[in-house]
Amino acid sequence: MSDWIDIAALEDVPARGARMLKTAFGCVAVFRTGADEVFALDNACPHKAGPLAEGIVHGTSVTCPLHNWVISLETGEAQGEDEGRVATYPAKVEDGRILLDRVFLRARASA
Repeated sequence: MSDWIDIAALEDVPARGARMLKTAFGCVAVFRTGADEVFALDNACPHKAGPLAEGIVHGTSVTCPLHNWVISLETGEAQGEDEGRVATYPAKVEDGRILLDRVFLRARASA
């Protein structure tokens, strides 16, 4: 059972961009596609911990600003020949607000 928390307005995250957002359970990188889909991931690239929220969002992927690894926003998996994974968290938009699943965030904070 999900318990959604409101963390920001959709307009707080630019289209085809990202923001680091603080929650009661720590910071999460929130990405917004050109189609207004929202995804939440850990901010550290699996390669060298590059700040994914500072990367380039294209389609449903983000390219790490340090070494150009491409990470799927849907699965957190590195794409192409690169191997690694970033944790993802359920996110959705309702009434122009970004919501994250509290259960997943709580589990992340206690890990």
